[in-house]
Amino acid sequence: MAGHRNGNGNHVGLAPEAPERAEYMRDFYSWLIEQARFVREGRWDALDRSNLAEEIESLRREQFNKLESALRVLLTHILKWDHQPSRRNRAWAVSIRQQRLDVDDVLGYNPGLKPRIAEALARVYRKARLQAVKETRLKESRFPEKCPYSFDEVVSRKFER
Repeated sequence: MAGHRNGNGNHVGLAPEAPERAEYMRDFYSWLIEQARFVREGRWDALDRSNLAEEIESLRREQFNKLESALRVLLTHILKWDHQPSRRNRAWAVSIRQQRLDVDDVLGYNPGLKPRIAEALARVYRKARLQAVKETRLKESRFPEKCPYSFDEVVSRKFER
């Protein structure tokens, strides 16, 4: 390092050296900051293309998972509503409305997920069914094996107590 030393023997008067390249597996946080900086600066050759592509794919999967999660909770509530009419209450109806808002938010932020709604509904129904069995303590055979609801019904059917 060029420059001169102060009374303590430290180099002074020069900008610090560029930080060491962040490694994807060693320091993910710093790697993300570095990759974002490279993109903003147009330093395409400096990008860690393979790992960056993997992370973008991971974000895609995360958005689909958010849709599935919101639908799973919503379906669980609807199953409970349909299979325990004597326990229906205002709180259940409000919970269904809240979950519908979550589904709407996910689809609003990610309209590209709309073609995958049927897939998501079919995938999450199995888990919603098991959760409903657990929460209602009813026999599994009381609940249909396949999702009995269309997406339109899930998001627009009236639930009032």
